[in-house]
Amino acid sequence: MANTPRFKFRTLVLASLATVAAVLPIATAAQACARLADWIMQPAPKGAVLGANTLTGLIPTLYEAMNVVSREMVGFIPAVTRDSRADRAALNQTVRVPIGESGALENITPGATPADSGDTTVTYADVVITNSKAAPVRWNGEEELAVGSTGTYNRVLADQFADGMRKLVNAMEADLAITAKRTASRAYGTAGTTPFGTAGDMSDLAQLAKILDDNGCPVTDRQIVLNSSAIANLRGKQSVLFKVNEAGSSDMLRTGMTDLLQNFAVRYSGGIGLHTKGTGASYLLNLGSPAIGTTTIPADTGSGTILAGDVATFAGTTDKYVVNTALSGGSFTIGAPGLVAAETDNDAITVGNNYTPNFGFRRSSLVLACRAPAVPTGGDSADDAMMLTDPVTGLSFEVRMYRQYRQVKFEICMAWGTAGIKSAHNAILLG
Repeated sequence: MANTPRFKFRTLVLASLATVAAVLPIATAAQACARLADWIMQPAPKGAVLGANTLTGLIPTLYEAMNVVSREMVGFIPAVTRDSRADRAALNQTVRVPIGESGALENITPGATPADSGDTTVTYADVVITNSKAAPVRWNGEEELAVGSTGTYNRVLADQFADGMRKLVNAMEADLAITAKRTASRAYGTAGTTPFGTAGDMSDLAQLAKILDDNGCPVTDRQIVLNSSAIANLRGKQSVLFKVNEAGSSDMLRTGMTDLLQNFAVRYSGGIGLHTKGTGASYLLNLGSPAIGTTTIPADTGSGTILAGDVATFAGTTDKYVVNTALSGGSFTIGAPGLVAAETDNDAITVGNNYTPNFGFRRSSLVLACRAPAVPTGGDSADDAMMLTDPVTGLSFEVRMYRQYRQVKFEICMAWGTAGIKSAHNAILLG
């Protein structure tokens, strides 16, 4: 108890008041004590921790761990719009992320002054913080002594911190994959068949780009995130990419990655999982004359579920639409820009098979917002806390330390949320 921050703080208060009372006249001492007490007892800044900076000695270990994780960045996190700050946010809180773009292209006309143009409106994406997680690491005295005093403890601790950060990053990656799936516009390919399986044939990528082109997606800052099977086909069967004399670069041959491919920045992710379709069958369109651009699709006569992420087709056309909102109350929604061909009332609705997706999108279509988890005003029982911001990725991890009875617990923390804000700029390549 004598070594706790609360005990030290109380002792500081009593000692300060006693000193003032001893050296000043009674009336003056009373006023001074009152002011001193008000100042000392005011709440600490939100999230602050009173006491010694007990994490200072671990800063090299923490940055070593972060350096390892940041260089292992997975596919989605570096590909989307990120808003990472050290501000705190509570679970289910909505944070606003600004999205800025330049003005429309204009003709250059020589003259005395430049054109009076360039004003744009900064738009915003409201992102709900849906996760507030901590990766715990705890050591007691016996365990620390058991690993010896030759630096082993710090090496093991660095590995534990790195693993904690990696788990947080992997969880964010998986969330982004789910969000991308549920906010896509249309899909190309065959469910259950990995793309790029035919040597020398890059038509899968070309057709994915065609969907974005048809949707009006700008050609700049396009990203493609592939699952492990698709990237394996790209590396193993598309020899035009790893033959240096044809590709003009040895990147794919040496590192297994390339820079731009048909104007897509190529990335891959282990966080993309299998989508299991809903059980819906025998549904029919229940709309008099479904027009081009329609996103709300009424359905009737059938049974079972149609889930967000399912791929739906309609009799008479071949376009594959991604369901953004599950069937409820007799209708479901598909991603913008909606129907690209007119349909007919009572056209049969077919739900596609299970698939493992790959994603082509523009960076601004997906948003990842990261914050430090909320703490009470004045802090909690942590002995120390600090923020680590990686200069490469911009991700900020919070590390908190709690001294307990003959043991110490560390937490690596992060709160985050994801959002898809432009379905027309996001498409799926089925696998």
